[in-house]
Amino acid sequence: MIDLKPSINFWHDLKSNQRAGVWLFLGSRKSLQIVRPSILQLIFWGLLGASANSLFSWLVAGDGGEFNKQGLVSYALWPFIALIVGIFLSQRTNNPRLMLVPALLWLVLDTHIALIQSLIQYMGALDLLPNFTYDYLPAIFMVLFVWQSLAVVWVFARELKWPWWERALIMLATLFTLIVWQMSVKDQPIWKVDEVPPTISEQAFYSQSRLLNHALEQIQFGEYSDTHWYFMGVAGVSYQDVFKLEIERIKEQFDTRFGTFGRSIELINNPSTMVEKPLASKTSMQMALQRIGSQMNRESDVLFLYMTSHGLPNQFELENDPINLDDIDPKWLRNTLDKSGIRWKVIVISACYSGSFIPALQSPDTLIITASAADRSSFGCSSESDYTYFGRAFFDQAMRENSSLRASFEDAAMTVAKWEDAQGFEPSEPQWVIGKNIELMLPQLEQRLFPQVDAAKNEPAHTELSSKVLATQ
Repeated sequence: MIDLKPSINFWHDLKSNQRAGVWLFLGSRKSLQIVRPSILQLIFWGLLGASANSLFSWLVAGDGGEFNKQGLVSYALWPFIALIVGIFLSQRTNNPRLMLVPALLWLVLDTHIALIQSLIQYMGALDLLPNFTYDYLPAIFMVLFVWQSLAVVWVFARELKWPWWERALIMLATLFTLIVWQMSVKDQPIWKVDEVPPTISEQAFYSQSRLLNHALEQIQFGEYSDTHWYFMGVAGVSYQDVFKLEIERIKEQFDTRFGTFGRSIELINNPSTMVEKPLASKTSMQMALQRIGSQMNRESDVLFLYMTSHGLPNQFELENDPINLDDIDPKWLRNTLDKSGIRWKVIVISACYSGSFIPALQSPDTLIITASAADRSSFGCSSESDYTYFGRAFFDQAMRENSSLRASFEDAAMTVAKWEDAQGFEPSEPQWVIGKNIELMLPQLEQRLFPQVDAAKNEPAHTELSSKVLATQ
């Protein structure tokens, strides 16, 4: 027989019930030995649990969520069921004080789990979690929710010495009910985001051709007597503003400081620029590269191509719902660049696994810089940022302080490594791969890119990263 402790006072009972919740999480029957049930405790933990779950749901919904009363009703269903179970157990064991225990223990454990989930969700929103954890968070949250109910059944089944077949039957029935319930009410959170299908306005639809043609017409001829740098920026996905903001800032930096005004173009996927700037697609990229190639002096001008987005191995994501865009693969990018006729190229790709593009893009006339190795993720693409980690370290910091691309890369690589180490992330390992021809030409080409800096400063300032600097044939 379960010998429940009598109530002493509210705060003493609160501390005791909190400890009972910890023991319940561990599946220990000690939770039944220290729990102190009362109507006041049940009401308090019910309000606290509802508040904690509302906080978690609000963090998940973000700015676009609206309060959903049906979500609170769905949440209240489980402590209500636990209360019915308590009534049944109290009659079966002839112990009236047992009636409140299942519901109280469930609420105590649920409150703590909801607070833990809220903390994890908040850290995720700030991009403070290791990148690999984001794929597993939904499964972790589901396991925690299922366990808090199974734990109540488990400790009672052991304490009341139910036969093994009865324990197994009740555990399976509870598990089945939890999964079915979770699947049926996942569209009824306490804070609900009404999904609005993405649309493209008529104005945006008809303006895209004009915007692209206008942008292409602005690209000027190169002069045969001088070296010019051409800039092309590609922001791949529309659902995070960081890529748009990064391209806009870097294009402005190149136009004002590095002299690419009149020789630059930005292709951006973002809802806010649909009627202002050409979107990033394979077609627009191909047309832009063809235009740049036709305007350049092949022997003396250089293309600086910067691409920023999400990525997978051998895949650079292009997305602009509701338009269905094909992603970029290394082979397509290499073929498109070859067809453009552009000789000297500096290609910088900021995306997870961007190092996988290196083998296909390597050539004697090409410098390739990637934000990560072929098997590594890159970081800093949260919606609150205006640069990715690598974009900020390379363009916003290193290229403002150095007089060569090599020194800028090495500074940026060390800066990114420090940031990742501070956040506990797996190192992204940015890559530098340079062809033998452009390696000889780069100091001369950089005199145009960094005209205000003494040539003596063009020497690399750091040598400890030399193992990552490769020369291609």
